[in-house]
Amino acid sequence: MSDEPLVLGIETSCDETGVGIVRGSTLLADAIASSLDEHARFGGVVPEVASRAHLEAMVPGIERACKQANVRLDDVDAIAVTSGPGLAGALLVGVASAKALALGLGKPLYGVNHLAAHVAVDTLEHGPLPEPCLAMLVSGGHSSLLLVEDVTQKIDPLGSTIDDAAGEAFDKVARLLGLPFPGGPYIDREAKQGDNAYVTFPRGLTGPRDFERHRFDFSFSGLKTAVARWVEARERSGEPIPVADVAASFQEAVCDVLTRKAVDACKNAGVTDLLIGGGVAANSRLRVLAEERAGKVGIRVRVPRPGLCTDNGAMVAALGVELVSRGVSPSALDLPADSSMPVTSVLA
Repeated sequence: MSDEPLVLGIETSCDETGVGIVRGSTLLADAIASSLDEHARFGGVVPEVASRAHLEAMVPGIERACKQANVRLDDVDAIAVTSGPGLAGALLVGVASAKALALGLGKPLYGVNHLAAHVAVDTLEHGPLPEPCLAMLVSGGHSSLLLVEDVTQKIDPLGSTIDDAAGEAFDKVARLLGLPFPGGPYIDREAKQGDNAYVTFPRGLTGPRDFERHRFDFSFSGLKTAVARWVEARERSGEPIPVADVAASFQEAVCDVLTRKAVDACKNAGVTDLLIGGGVAANSRLRVLAEERAGKVGIRVRVPRPGLCTDNGAMVAALGVELVSRGVSPSALDLPADSSMPVTSVLA
């Protein structure tokens, strides 16, 4: 019998119902049910639709994960669940389910921070996290630079988005170009056939006047507007839209800003390890540019495989394992679903 903790993790912060089971640093099961198709016709996530989909997928997801891991619910040592941040209704489904499991099984419950879980998941891919390290989390709802001194209790935010997150900008620009939702994968695919210097789009918060107040913050709203105006001007003139070239130029602007600020933050904090997580971390250009820029200044880059970058239960279970292994006290059974949970609070 292994001495490593066996943890079941539940993730319901947005549109994916994830149930993961992790023993130590080994991923045993990662069951995911996405309601993406139900949101696609609206061009974005509808909170009520997401919540209902979580309700329908929760029990089958738990059963599928246990079968995949070949364990019984009684075997797990702890239950971990995303307590926040995220969509309030969606979070409630996961938190209520986790409370029921913890109470019924007599197991400790850990309500964890979604962003911290995106950091912890890399332990399943590359082993223990270097501490300290710098984490850049980029998704549909977050664009953050975090100094991670201890993933279980000390994460300091260095910068974040002040308007649209990177993933949100990808979705909005994809819609402008007539590409499906979610926009990230489709823009990445089109960009591979395009010229990333076709249009020089603006790089938000990178000017000299931004250095003092917004050195490590992000802004993609102006970039999105610039793409919209460029496309509208072409349409008015009756010229065709070179979708691949615009996609490549837009993607280059986003990845340029993200990697430039991430490397700058690493140098400023004196850390030599950069971890990239969140759904946008699956972007192929972001990975290549991060490796190029970081490598030139001796910074190592860690990026989980694409399947672990998007929201999943494995990342929650991975953070749960870290908390159990380090002897951190579990959450109370009345823990809340906190839609605005700050990253400085790893545990609810």
